[in-house]
Amino acid sequence: MIRILLFADLQEKMGKDSLAYECDSITIKALKEQLKTAFGLFEIDHVMTAVNEEYAMEDDIVKSGDTVVFIPPVSGG
Repeated sequence: MIRILLFADLQEKMGKDSLAYECDSITIKALKEQLKTAFGLFEIDHVMTAVNEEYAMEDDIVKSGDTVVFIPPVSGG
Protein backbone atom coordinates (compact mmCIF):
# COMPACT_ATOMS: atom_id res chain seq x y z
CA MET A 1 0.00 0.00 0.00
CA ILE A 2 1.18 3.51 -0.88
CA ARG A 3 -0.02 6.34 1.35
CA ILE A 4 -0.92 9.51 -0.55
CA LEU A 5 -1.28 12.86 1.22
CA LEU A 6 -3.27 15.65 -0.42
CA PHE A 7 -3.25 19.37 0.28
CA ALA A 8 -5.10 22.54 -0.77
CA ASP A 9 -7.21 22.17 -3.96
CA LEU A 10 -6.57 18.44 -4.25
CA GLN A 11 -7.74 17.89 -0.68
CA GLU A 12 -10.85 20.00 -1.26
CA LYS A 13 -11.72 18.16 -4.46
CA MET A 14 -11.33 14.73 -2.83
CA GLY A 15 -12.99 15.71 0.43
CA LYS A 16 -10.20 14.05 2.41
CA ASP A 17 -6.53 14.58 3.13
CA SER A 18 -5.18 11.12 2.35
CA LEU A 19 -5.67 8.01 0.24
CA ALA A 20 -4.43 4.44 0.49
CA TYR A 21 -3.37 3.14 -2.93
CA GLU A 22 -2.91 -0.60 -3.33
CA CYS A 23 0.15 -1.17 -5.49
CA ASP A 24 3.57 -2.79 -5.17
CA SER A 25 5.41 -0.21 -7.29
CA ILE A 26 4.55 2.53 -9.78
CA THR A 27 6.19 5.64 -11.25
CA ILE A 28 5.06 9.06 -10.10
CA LYS A 29 3.85 9.79 -13.64
CA ALA A 30 1.73 6.62 -13.79
CA LEU A 31 0.34 7.29 -10.30
CA LYS A 32 -0.71 10.79 -11.34
CA GLU A 33 -2.38 9.41 -14.49
CA GLN A 34 -4.32 6.86 -12.46
CA LEU A 35 -5.46 9.50 -9.95
CA LYS A 36 -6.60 11.75 -12.80
CA THR A 37 -8.58 8.90 -14.35
CA ALA A 38 -10.08 7.58 -11.11
CA PHE A 39 -10.84 10.87 -9.36
CA GLY A 40 -10.63 13.63 -11.97
CA LEU A 41 -7.65 15.25 -10.24
CA PHE A 42 -6.44 17.07 -13.35
CA GLU A 43 -4.73 19.71 -11.19
CA ILE A 44 -2.21 17.04 -10.22
CA ASP A 45 -0.16 17.84 -13.34
CA HIS A 46 0.84 21.15 -11.75
CA VAL A 47 2.06 20.02 -8.35
CA MET A 48 5.41 19.13 -6.84
CA THR A 49 5.80 15.60 -5.53
CA ALA A 50 7.67 14.27 -2.53
CA VAL A 51 8.25 10.64 -1.63
CA ASN A 52 9.19 9.90 1.96
CA GLU A 53 9.88 13.61 2.55
CA GLU A 54 12.22 14.03 -0.43
CA TYR A 55 11.28 15.73 -3.69
CA ALA A 56 10.67 13.27 -6.51
CA MET A 57 10.67 13.38 -10.30
CA GLU A 58 8.04 11.97 -12.68
CA ASP A 59 10.09 8.85 -13.48
CA ASP A 60 10.90 7.99 -9.85
CA ILE A 61 9.39 4.73 -8.63
CA VAL A 62 7.16 4.60 -5.57
CA LYS A 63 6.99 1.31 -3.67
CA SER A 64 4.56 -0.21 -1.21
CA GLY A 65 5.16 1.36 2.21
CA ASP A 66 6.14 4.75 0.76
CA THR A 67 4.33 8.01 1.49
CA VAL A 68 3.69 10.30 -1.47
CA VAL A 69 2.82 13.95 -0.95
CA PHE A 70 1.41 16.14 -3.70
CA ILE A 71 2.27 19.77 -3.01
CA PRO A 72 0.23 22.35 -4.96
CA PRO A 73 1.80 25.68 -5.87
CA VAL A 74 1.31 28.38 -3.28
CA SER A 75 0.96 32.08 -3.73
CA GLY A 76 1.23 34.81 -1.23
CA GLY A 77 1.91 38.39 -0.82
